[in-house]
Amino acid sequence: MKLYISVDMEGITGLVDSTFVDSSDRNYKRGQQMMTDEVNHVIHSAFENGATDIIVNDSHSKMNNLLVEKIHPEARLISGDVKPFSMVQGLDNSYSGAIFVGYHARASQKGVMSHSMIFGVRNMYINDHEVGEMGLNAYVAGYYGVPVIMVAGDDYAAEEAKKLIPGVTTAAVKETLSRSSALCLSPQKSGELLREKTKEALLTIDRVKPLIPPEHPVLGIEFANYGQAEWAHLMPGTEIVEGTTIVQFKAKDMLEAYQAMLVMTELAMRTTFC
Repeated sequence: MKLYISVDMEGITGLVDSTFVDSSDRNYKRGQQMMTDEVNHVIHSAFENGATDIIVNDSHSKMNNLLVEKIHPEARLISGDVKPFSMVQGLDNSYSGAIFVGYHARASQKGVMSHSMIFGVRNMYINDHEVGEMGLNAYVAGYYGVPVIMVAGDDYAAEEAKKLIPGVTTAAVKETLSRSSALCLSPQKSGELLREKTKEALLTIDRVKPLIPPEHPVLGIEFANYGQAEWAHLMPGTEIVEGTTIVQFKAKDMLEAYQAMLVMTELAMRTTFC
């Protein structure tokens, strides 16, 4: 059984604010270690419960956070940036299932460090369905016929996953108190939970169906201000919805929609506020 694991950082236990997830800040090295430990718990349990090949994709920021020298020796790691498919780089139809670790809730929702790709995004849509990073990544998996069988993160990420993917197994390693505080499991208890839930996900893998995207999806991104929408609109084929900061793109398939999202958000980050 071949498994794909996408690992973000904001949903790891104990990581509650930007000081843990920003490589220039004081708690980042601690965050790297806890991120690596959590995915190792998942990898270890997966190998114990039927997995024969595991690819891990570092999916946070510059995507070089996981400590490769400490990753489970039988797993392989995709590390670094720029990746054509970012958080789902390397995912294809050869996988039996996907697991998302360290995930957070989408923008404009409750949850620890909740956001969608960049902090200038208010909402994202595939057609009229509101999605965040989790939803977009699950749709790419679904494009390849791969089910997302487990999501680990904070309590609001877990709730988002349950609404998005019927039958998915979730592991909530911390409870949100505010966007920058949480009631956290100890790393030891988090590890126990992740191993238990990974086993459960693999034992019930057949109950989860892939999240199939629309055949010709319309991507919509609502930005925080009009300047960001203007920058995103520089991408050919986009249009700004009149009277809003929503930029839309009609894609030929989910892969094109995903890459359009990457380009639009990268452009939007060029906006200045002076």
